[in-house]
Amino acid sequence: MNTEQLILSVGTILLSARALGWIFLRIGQPRVVGEMTAGIILGPSLLGRFFPGAFGYIFPSSCLPVLTALSQLGLLLFMFVVGLEVDLKRVLKQRTAVVLISNVSIVLPLALGVGLATALYPRFAGSHVPFFSFALFMGTAMGITAFPVLARILKERNLLGTDLGTTAISCAAIDDVSAWLLLAILTAMVRSAESWHRLAVTLLLLIAFVTVMLFSARRLAASIEPLYRKHGAGVELISLLILIMLVASFTTERLGVHALFGAFVAGLVMPKSEPMIAEIVERIESLSLALLLPLFFAVTGLRTRIDLLTDLSLWGYTAAIIATAVLGKLAGAALTAKATGMTWTDSLALGVLMNTRGLVELVVLNAGLDLGVLSPSLFTMMVLMALVTTFMTTPILIAMKTQNQRT
Repeated sequence: MNTEQLILSVGTILLSARALGWIFLRIGQPRVVGEMTAGIILGPSLLGRFFPGAFGYIFPSSCLPVLTALSQLGLLLFMFVVGLEVDLKRVLKQRTAVVLISNVSIVLPLALGVGLATALYPRFAGSHVPFFSFALFMGTAMGITAFPVLARILKERNLLGTDLGTTAISCAAIDDVSAWLLLAILTAMVRSAESWHRLAVTLLLLIAFVTVMLFSARRLAASIEPLYRKHGAGVELISLLILIMLVASFTTERLGVHALFGAFVAGLVMPKSEPMIAEIVERIESLSLALLLPLFFAVTGLRTRIDLLTDLSLWGYTAAIIATAVLGKLAGAALTAKATGMTWTDSLALGVLMNTRGLVELVVLNAGLDLGVLSPSLFTMMVLMALVTTFMTTPILIAMKTQNQRT
């Protein structure tokens, strides 16, 4: 792939992502929903189907490995930022109601996902994937809540400082930690499928890695805050943090666990001084959100094949996946919230907010496709589910607010 071709591919992706992101912002949607949609439009499902000549010219087969490599770097930075924004001390100190709501909003979708997996496995699982691994993956995917997208929705709707917003963001933080731990275990299971001995060793090494990071590495990372106070978030500090992230990612990848888990844990153990975190996140996101993550959306779009959903039965499966995802999160969060004393209005709003899946869901789905857990057609169905559940959040919240004002 020559430089001219790379510039054309990346330029097209960035222009489409910015344009769709701006349009979706104007209709009250998070920018990320527009960028996700842009990725689908640029893929074989739309551009490739209706304008195959232009598609082949802009995205020749030689461009995919380069775009994939760049997008993977963007994902590592994204997961590092997610870890930075999750305060583990605050998560561990959450009141009982938040912990209960979060756990049920993970367990119920997970159980429903496992149940749905029994119907999907014979036709849509990747080749040679054990049922337990497939079922665990489906359950994990159903239980996702996108912490970063949810935070932006709450900020845009002026809910971040309310009781509802505080509960939602706290539950999402717990969900994030749980989801990435589940994905780490699942990755180890899939990569060690041929040997239970190897799986046991991988899980023990994973426990050792997490222990070292949470205790030894966390104490060492405390020295970063004085460094920030002395020099600010300059190039040296950002370079140091990225190097730490890369070392952690390389370690988990070598252990047989996904590199994304290492990036997330690296962010998780960093000091949580709010001014420092805010400035570091802004610096890192200025690159990852502007350039690298749109490439990930494009790669996801290139992998999404809506043309594979060729008959009504496949669209029926898609509807079942969406319904299961929505029901699991909505019922798990709303019913538990009501049982802990929240009003029905806030309980239902919490259930709607917890259905936000966004970019985090796409990260998990791409990991599932890379691991061979998902077939291309099931991957497409799950991507559509991620889009629908993220898109529906803001309109439903607006409708609920309007209805409450009338009554």
